[in-house]
Amino acid sequence: MAPKLVKTITVATCIAVGIGHIANTSALELGSLLKAIKPVSEKREIKIGRGIAANLLGAAAPVDDRELQIYVNRIGKWIALQTEKPHLPWHFAILDTESVNAFAMPGGYVFITRGLLLLMRDESELAGVLAHEISHVIKRHALKTMRKGEWAKLGGQALTSSSGQDFQQVLNVGTELFSRGLDKKDEFMADYLGATLAARAGYDPYGLLAVLQTLASVNPTDDAVALMFKTHPSPEERMDRLTDFLDDKLGKYAEQAVNAERFARIMQGHMKRQQPSG
Repeated sequence: MAPKLVKTITVATCIAVGIGHIANTSALELGSLLKAIKPVSEKREIKIGRGIAANLLGAAAPVDDRELQIYVNRIGKWIALQTEKPHLPWHFAILDTESVNAFAMPGGYVFITRGLLLLMRDESELAGVLAHEISHVIKRHALKTMRKGEWAKLGGQALTSSSGQDFQQVLNVGTELFSRGLDKKDEFMADYLGATLAARAGYDPYGLLAVLQTLASVNPTDDAVALMFKTHPSPEERMDRLTDFLDDKLGKYAEQAVNAERFARIMQGHMKRQQPSG
């Protein structure tokens, strides 16, 4: 049985305290530069992702458990090898917060919270969540969101600017994005692609659906899920769409690995190591 969710300060709140408000930069200034937006190079994308990752790590440190971090990295990197961008410097980490969420930063940086990990029951569920986040990276969803709508006023030209001030602004805007969310259609796409990647990596593609079922059973007023529910379509809506996709496209892979015993062993070891000594 998954542990009871506890009330906690969300990562978004920590970020707001840790890096402050973004409103220092003139939106009009940047808006005037939007006529000649250049594509973001992969090198620039990686640099942006590294900076945003550092901001998030300043708000919630990684879980102090080397064995667990290695385990999650191995699964994440194996799934990343199934994509068209295996060469990115993929990094995966568990954040030490009871908030329930996961984050994908440009360039191959993926974080999952300990709160979400503790809700999972097997490795296929972990693979499904990591594959969903990997899909956001592959499709550059965060960068695309920063270049349109109201985000364009803040991010636009600064994404490719060589100015140090502009780059810091990009990092701030990129970090703020995680408290605002991506487009719903990007979340649905990442569900479909994530399930496909999980199947390609040898996992039961229904693992992500199982996580959504668990999330649907959580009280939406619980602080631990507040940010995820704010920034994502409802679990029920995602489940409806993903079930149709799975049954139509990936049903024949439903008997692939779930690795429940290995997952339980790793998590039991983690819980034991987290207990106070003495």
